[in-house]
Amino acid sequence: MTLIDTSAWVEALRKEGRPEFRDQVRKLMLDRRAALCELVLLELWNGARGDAERKALAAIERQVKLLPLTNGVWNLAFQLARDCRDRGFTVPATDVAIAACARFYEAELLHNDSHLAMVLATSL
Repeated sequence: MTLIDTSAWVEALRKEGRPEFRDQVRKLMLDRRAALCELVLLELWNGARGDAERKALAAIERQVKLLPLTNGVWNLAFQLARDCRDRGFTVPATDVAIAACARFYEAELLHNDSHLAMVLATSL
């Protein structure tokens, strides 16, 4: 399973987005290995403009597995946030929670985000 971060979805869905992300996302969806979490959905819905984007997002939401932000995910996120801070990293809370979700479910994380790279480099 691969949790697809908002940054990867944006690259995959934009006309001028990076083709390698478009190809990876398409393959993950075809293989039924694509996942997202509520925070990614919120970010995507927050950026959706127009009927075409809303319809595309609704289709993605129906097709892609949801990895819920459970208490276990939040507890891991709190721990990751402390660990990042101890290492001197300042990371947005949403990115910490998304990374924690991927770790909790033992999913890979497809992203195009330097903050997520910092979190992923942090070991617990």
